Amino acid sequence: MSDTATVPALQEHVHGPLKHQFDDIAQQHEADTLGMWLFLATEVMFFGGMFTGYSIYRSQYHEAFAAASNHLDLLMGTINTGVLIGSSLTMAMAVHAAALGRRRALIICLIATMVLGCGFLGIKAYEYHHKFVENLVPGPNFHFEGNSARETEVFYSFYFAMTGLHAIHMIIGVGILAVLTFYAWWRGFHPQNKHIEITGLYWHFVDIVWIFLFPLLYLVGHHEK
Repeated sequence: MSDTATVPALQEHVHGPLKHQFDDIAQQHEADTLGMWLFLATEVMFFGGMFTGYSIYRSQYHEAFAAASNHLDLLMGTINTGVLIGSSLTMAMAVHAAALGRRRALIICLIATMVLGCGFLGIKAYEYHHKFVENLVPGPNFHFEGNSARETEVFYSFYFAMTGLHAIHMIIGVGILAVLTFYAWWRGFHPQNKHIEITGLYWHFVDIVWIFLFPLLYLVGHHEK
């Protein structure tokens, strides 16, 4: 095989296949990064709408939201916050390992990030189970002691919608990491490959969303106990 014939194969290993709409690899990488940032911008608007709705109803039903918040498990929420912060650290370490071409360290960091992500989802499933047992899931079987049951149900509607949507993003992130881990084990990533870095942007965004969800949902009525 001639040297010229090996160039495309080498470039594909280093950078990934060059799409036909791009002039070169550098342009493709810029488009990939810009595409992820634009996607995250749409996610900000999407979650922003939910945060806005939550804020409006909280201002109207402050006492009911505070009472409902006191029924959330603050310890589990705090643990989950620590778990996600840890996953951001391991994800950042994975990006660093990929940039240095350290394949083993990359695989270990990716697996650690997935384990922490799955741990977060497990704790969230535990919390959801308790809300089902306590009949605090919005719907015909919802039950809350007090005179503001309907307003409290609004809080739990936001709680399940916001944390559920966040959990879906987490599941997607874990799936992407699983694919990248398999690829890193099977073939490896060249230091100039940007797949890990771009995935890191997504993972950090999901973690940041939780940093906003935690005080809004778990701490809103804590000081009023």
